[in-house]
Amino acid sequence: MKQQANLIRAGQVIEHNGRRWTVLKQQIITPGKGGAFIQVEMRDLKSGNKTNERWRTADTVERLMTEQKDYTYSYTDGDNLVLMDPESFEQVMLPTELLGDLLPFLQDNMAVEVDLVDGDPVAVHIPPQVTLEIVEADPVVKGQTASSSYKPAKLSNGVKVMVPPFIEAGERVVVRTEDASYVERAKD
Repeated sequence: MKQQANLIRAGQVIEHNGRRWTVLKQQIITPGKGGAFIQVEMRDLKSGNKTNERWRTADTVERLMTEQKDYTYSYTDGDNLVLMDPESFEQVMLPTELLGDLLPFLQDNMAVEVDLVDGDPVAVHIPPQVTLEIVEADPVVKGQTASSSYKPAKLSNGVKVMVPPFIEAGERVVVRTEDASYVERAKD
């Protein structure tokens, strides 16, 4: 399906130069002189190579339609994720690079959504927020104002996050998976 370049969004799959690409980031740039253009960072689905491409906003690109299917994460086997279809209980193996930076947030029995193009997996989506335990937290520095002071902490999955000063090691917190940012204390 043809669409204007300025409608490209992260997560879409497009066909360009005879190859299939998944869009990682997009940014519309309006220079002081001349027409606006869109800068797109994308990854080749076959080779995994990343590239940047620029289009004028009026250009058209070929967008591939994706089908979404729900799976449950079972375990990681080397460089592959083993997912189970919750309806048929069939297991599917997908490369871990489909998750990219979100891999540390994957948890046992987590519901994930897989985007398929013509039956081929092109992307894996996990929930936007996860609950994890703080394993290390720096002590509070006296004299800092509570309004804007955050301290570094380490989550049980090894990811570092900035948390408010009242959060201590051993507490469970909700973290946004997109940018590893603190949301709130867990309510469980």
